[in-house]
Amino acid sequence: MSKSADLAALIRARAGAEPPRFGLILGSGLGHLADDIEGVEIPYSELPGFPKAGVSGHNPKLVIGMLEGVRVAVFGGRVHYYEHGDPAAMRLPLEVLRDLGCETLLLTNAAGSLRPDIGPGDVMLLSDHIAFAGTNPLIGEPTDARFVPMTQAHDPGLRAALKAAAAAEGIALPEGIYCWFSGPSFETPAEIRAARGLGADAVGMSTVPEVILARFLGLRVAAVSVITNMGAGMADEEISHAQTKAMAPLGAQKFERILRRMLKTA
Repeated sequence: MSKSADLAALIRARAGAEPPRFGLILGSGLGHLADDIEGVEIPYSELPGFPKAGVSGHNPKLVIGMLEGVRVAVFGGRVHYYEHGDPAAMRLPLEVLRDLGCETLLLTNAAGSLRPDIGPGDVMLLSDHIAFAGTNPLIGEPTDARFVPMTQAHDPGLRAALKAAAAAEGIALPEGIYCWFSGPSFETPAEIRAARGLGADAVGMSTVPEVILARFLGLRVAAVSVITNMGAGMADEEISHAQTKAMAPLGAQKFERILRRMLKTA
């Protein structure tokens, strides 16, 4: 068997054979959600080959169990491209998710807004993305499966479900285009102007590699940004990771309400 199949078998032995209906990768401010799941917790360190998330605010563990009556698999942390220069760092966890029988992936991230009408504490649903970082997690993939169509990378049906859940909760969930920068340094004002010129509505350092990998693996995918700051040059504030961690819980509370509502009607 492949490494992902071996790991999936290990996880099924500990968490049960029922496939999770949704996989979730949690960004900054949402790690606590994994603690609310009634199920089995497996640290990444007990899953050979899983990455070691090295960013404060992330909790590297896999939790499989029930949330709002729906079986989910929650990844409490991700590895970013800027940590090791590997855009495919999350490939094995997503292959395992597929081998567990899951077909749907929800992603979250902390992001900077490029729109005055979307500010810190708000949430934004990704309608599309721009891979400004200039690399791709499928570089080196030897098969023709690497030529993944991305016209509807962000699944329209999942987006509609998230929009409906947000409306039911009375939470604004505007859609927008996310621009992926490699990080770890924050963007310059000139880069923010360039991103806005390309049509981006938010910027961040994650998510896009996972969207590409998910589509490559045949998973449906949707993503939500938790806005923690305005882009460089758009406000007087000094952007920092401490600010990201401080502001992320505000939008994270909104996303949690949206997610729970969506799961109740899934």
